[in-house]
Amino acid sequence: MKMQRGLILVLFLTFAVVQNGITAHHETGASEYHELNEQVIASIDRGLEWLKGQQAEDGLFANHPGITALALTAFLRHPQNKYLEAEHPFIQKGLQQLIGMQQPNGAIYNIEMQPALPNYNTAISVMALSSTGNSEYASIIERAQGFLKSLQVTDEESVYYGGIGYGSRETVHDLSNLNLAIQALKESGSDDQEVWDKAIKFLERTQNRSESNDQSWAGNDGGFIYSPDGESKAGTDAAGSPRSYASMTYAGLLSFIYANVDKNDERVQAAVEWIKQNFTTEENYGMGAQGLYYNYHTMAKALRLYGEPVLMDAKGISHDWYRELAEKLIGVQKPDGFWVNDESRWMEALPVLATSYAILSLDTAYPK
Repeated sequence: MKMQRGLILVLFLTFAVVQNGITAHHETGASEYHELNEQVIASIDRGLEWLKGQQAEDGLFANHPGITALALTAFLRHPQNKYLEAEHPFIQKGLQQLIGMQQPNGAIYNIEMQPALPNYNTAISVMALSSTGNSEYASIIERAQGFLKSLQVTDEESVYYGGIGYGSRETVHDLSNLNLAIQALKESGSDDQEVWDKAIKFLERTQNRSESNDQSWAGNDGGFIYSPDGESKAGTDAAGSPRSYASMTYAGLLSFIYANVDKNDERVQAAVEWIKQNFTTEENYGMGAQGLYYNYHTMAKALRLYGEPVLMDAKGISHDWYRELAEKLIGVQKPDGFWVNDESRWMEALPVLATSYAILSLDTAYPK
């Protein structure tokens, strides 16, 4: 399989943007955070050493394609490129398991696993495969991209227009699933403005911003909820309105920027303002410890891409988000090198999953 030179260039340039961000902060960060960076690399290395020992003989992690893809991506995105695919057979073994699960429609998932989660598993597998930079995976990635795009709701009368759901019999269309698909498409070189334009409408309908959200439930704090039908995993406020929460707000911010919305756009700025007003590394704000490690990973991606190194909260306190996030994760890493969430929702009590998220958070936040 041969990848055209143009697509190779797109893949590498896109990966460089994701890893290196969009401001000069990345260029100066290595020296500005010298001591912290050493601690971060040591933490990542300890985590990866533990994680490597969790791979089954068949190449999978936790017998789950999505978790396997997350774990492999954690290795492949090491800030110092210590785990190149060609040099590590265990990475190749895991990737081959994912490739072997590709269905005729391009999806990558285990059809016997319930719930099947075709979008979730395909999107994360695409991110793992594209992180290798290996042109041999071009056609596999392209077919998976086509599957992800095929899931997008195109009925303009639907409140879920522009959304992407789980991708099987489930009818749920939510921001988390859409965000994963957007990440996979963008990071694998598919920058399709038609897809983005539809996705932007869905994003608008999950943002608590009545100026751009045409749904009756919309508030005005700028944060995001789970679904355009008004569902928020954080519940409702005293007035009965769906509450914004951190992980979905980071997902919304990241999705807007990946969909080529200018970072100075009012919708983006409203999300950033919500994040500034509610910034914390102690919890998934609005959800407590639920989804905490997913939140850390999405936080790191969104804030690194947005490119502002210091955030000021509602109390006027400045937060160097990279330092606070890194110190938090290093502080809660277990002596054996893994991470785990005491809150079991969304499988984060599974150390392999929480550890993959934590390492990816540090991989992404690390200033290059």
